[in-house]
Amino acid sequence: MFSNLRSLIFKLDPETAHSLAIKSLKFNFVPNILDEDKNNPLFKTRLFKKDIENPIGIAAGFDKNAEVYNSLFKLGFGFVEVGTVTPLKQFGNPKPRVFRLVEDEALINRLGFNNLGAKNVLDRIKSKRQIGILGVNIGPNKDTNDRNSDYIQCFKTFHEIADYMTINISSPNTENLRNFHDELKLDKLLKMINEKKKDLKTSIPIVVKVSPDISDQDISKISDVLLDNNIEAVIISNTSDSTRDRLSNILKHQKGGLSGKPIEEKSTNLIDKFYNILKGRIKIIGVGGVDSGISAYKKFLAGADYVQLYTGMVYRGPNVVGIIKKELKELLLKDGVKNFTEIIGKKR
Repeated sequence: MFSNLRSLIFKLDPETAHSLAIKSLKFNFVPNILDEDKNNPLFKTRLFKKDIENPIGIAAGFDKNAEVYNSLFKLGFGFVEVGTVTPLKQFGNPKPRVFRLVEDEALINRLGFNNLGAKNVLDRIKSKRQIGILGVNIGPNKDTNDRNSDYIQCFKTFHEIADYMTINISSPNTENLRNFHDELKLDKLLKMINEKKKDLKTSIPIVVKVSPDISDQDISKISDVLLDNNIEAVIISNTSDSTRDRLSNILKHQKGGLSGKPIEEKSTNLIDKFYNILKGRIKIIGVGGVDSGISAYKKFLAGADYVQLYTGMVYRGPNVVGIIKKELKELLLKDGVKNFTEIIGKKR
């Protein structure tokens, strides 16, 4: 059905189409998904000491204001991450700010953390408890005087309601946010969060989301900081503000973060490099170009324990999890494994 509707949907402005998708999920206009591989032992795993049906999650950015997370679980996602949420409501950058590059199976966005603010999102989650593992992705307001304080404020807001919290230091659409990749700045922020974690007597897992545009030297330094601060998982990676050379679409030079197929190889290579250093001590969530069984398979081989997607659903539709699982099952059965975790990090 989606393939028939796609041409109509793609005639809409991308942000309008996204709003329509959120409304469709909110009011259950999306039909029930037939999943032939539900509860298949091949895909079962654990995330932060909790059982999940499969390792495929929806990345932050789709459900920014925590409006449809339970509907996303019903679409088959093993876990859902909402946000990015900032302490105060903000509009984000001026429109137009999302661009669809169809020939490249990509998006470019410069949304700029548009969201309704922490209090609004908290009230919504409290009113409709999650039916699966729910992560909250947090960031600072654009005009804040103290970004560290904004992260702490969001951490305090969501620590009792989220299953894990993602520290977003890697959006290219908030000026100088990626400065947090500096080891001293990152270490200071994570130490503050861990201190607040102790004060609040919470054991909520902390995840850090990194940029795909970092150097090999950065990988080593960031890994050391993550290990020193007992971070439970790292998301590799966010959107790219480079990687434009091979794009075909005329919109390729729009400012913003590039997501989808063009960054698949870049993010997979980065996962491999982090895995080589971390060696399983910190879980890896792989993001970037995941839209098929083979793309997920390559992420697992490189060292990802889980994957997330967003752009993949834009191009393949609401049954993207079922599609990935069906294709991935064939690859795993050829390998003769009983569970996908047996192939993690086996690229070498």
